[in-house]
Amino acid sequence: MSPPLQRVPSDDILPASADVVVIGGGMAGCAAAFALAGKGLSVAVVEKGVIAGEQTSRNWGWCRQQHRDLRELPLAQKSLAIWSELAAELGADPGFRRTGLVYVTTKPEDLALWEAWTLKARDFQMHSHVLSAAEAKAMTPGSTVDWIGGVHSPSDGKAEPSIAGPLIAEGARRRGATLHQFCAARGLDIEAGRVAGVVTEKGRIRSNAVLLAGGAWSSMFFRHHGLRLPQAGVTSTSFNTEAAPAVTEGGLSMPDVTIRRRLDGGYSVGLSGRGLLDLSPQGLLYARDFWPTFRKRRAMLNIRVGRAFLDGPESLQRWRLDGPSPFERVRTLDPAADERLVARGLAQLAANYPALAGLKVAAKWGGLIDSTPDGIPVISAVDPMPGLFVSTGYTGHGFGIGPAAGRLAADLVAGDPPIVDPTPFRYRRMIDGSDLGAPGMM
Repeated sequence: MSPPLQRVPSDDILPASADVVVIGGGMAGCAAAFALAGKGLSVAVVEKGVIAGEQTSRNWGWCRQQHRDLRELPLAQKSLAIWSELAAELGADPGFRRTGLVYVTTKPEDLALWEAWTLKARDFQMHSHVLSAAEAKAMTPGSTVDWIGGVHSPSDGKAEPSIAGPLIAEGARRRGATLHQFCAARGLDIEAGRVAGVVTEKGRIRSNAVLLAGGAWSSMFFRHHGLRLPQAGVTSTSFNTEAAPAVTEGGLSMPDVTIRRRLDGGYSVGLSGRGLLDLSPQGLLYARDFWPTFRKRRAMLNIRVGRAFLDGPESLQRWRLDGPSPFERVRTLDPAADERLVARGLAQLAANYPALAGLKVAAKWGGLIDSTPDGIPVISAVDPMPGLFVSTGYTGHGFGIGPAAGRLAADLVAGDPPIVDPTPFRYRRMIDGSDLGAPGMM
C-alpha cells in the first residue's frame, strides 16, 4: 500500500533545451528546481514515475535540527528558516508547523549521547533543552513509562510529506520550470568529455548542466557512465493511523517507536532504526565503504537475499540509450510494509500510551532509504564529468533539510555563493580515499 500523495499534472511538451535538467522529482530535485527557477534559469525536471512517489512521500515528516550530524546542522538550520517562509512563497500550505520535537528514553546511553550532542550544538547557536526525568514525564502526559530523561527542541517542527513535495514542484513550475513525469532519464549526452544534455525515453534535452537527484537510483545512473558513488539502501516500514487522541501536537521519539501528529488528527508512525537490508551486487561492490556503518547498525537490521540481485536500483544491469532502461521497468519503488513491524509499533504505542490502544491503521508502506557511508548527503559538482551535479544520499533525513539542500544544489549549479559551506557534502570525498569514518547522529 502506497502512502497518500497529492498528484501533480505533467507538462506535455518536452523542451528541446534547458539551462538545467534535473533528474528526479523528489524533494531534492524539486527543491533545487524551485531555487534554480527562482534564479531565472530555465529548468526541466524529468521523473521516471510521479513527483514525490518514492522517498519524499514515505518519510516521517520531521523538520528538525535536533540530533543532526554536526556537519549537516547548518543546512538544517537554513532549512527551518526556509520552511517558515515556504507557505507564503508557494501560495499554499505544505503543513509546516513549529511544534517542537521531544525525545524521551529509558536508556542511560541515549541520554548521555543526547547531552553530549546538545553541548556541541551550542557552537551552532542551537539550544535544545535536556530534560530531567520529571520534565520528560511532564512533556508526555498520559504516558505510563518512567522515562529517565529526554531532550526538547522547541524550534523544530513538522510538515506533510504527501503534499509538501508536490507543492514545491508546482512552485517551481510557477517560476517557469517544466515537469515531466513517466519520463525516465536513460543517460547523459556527452560531447568532448562534458555534459551536453540528457537522453530521456521521450527524447533528448540539450543542456550544459544536469543535476542528478535520483535518490536510491543515483549510484546505478553513475555506474552507467563509469562513475563511482558508494550508496546502500535499507528498506524501512512506516504507517499512518486514523484520527486518534492527541498525546502530542508535534513529533515524539520513544525507544523503538516514533510518532508525528498529522494535520488530519492521525499519527505517522516510524520504527526507529529498524529496517531490512537486501544483499545486492551494489552492496557487495561498496561493502568496504559501509563496513563501519554496518557494524554500528547491524543489531537493528534484518538481512535477506531477494530480488535486489536481479532487479531494482542495486542490481548491475546494463542498457543502451536507445532502448528501455531499468528506470522505466520500475517506475516507483513500492516495497511492502513489514507487518511484524507494524504490529510491533502498534503494540509499543499502546504500552506507552493507553489512550492509543486499538489504533486503526489508515495506510502502511515500505520505503528504500539511500545512504552514504558517512550518513550525510552528496550535494556537489561531479569533477570527473564537467556539467554534472548530484544531490543524493540523504540517509533517511532529506525531507526536513530539503529546502536548503535544494538551494545549495542550485547555488552550486549556478555558480553563486553557497547558502552553507558545501565542503562536507563534496562528491570528491566518495572517491579520493578520504576517511569517512562512522556516521554521526541519525
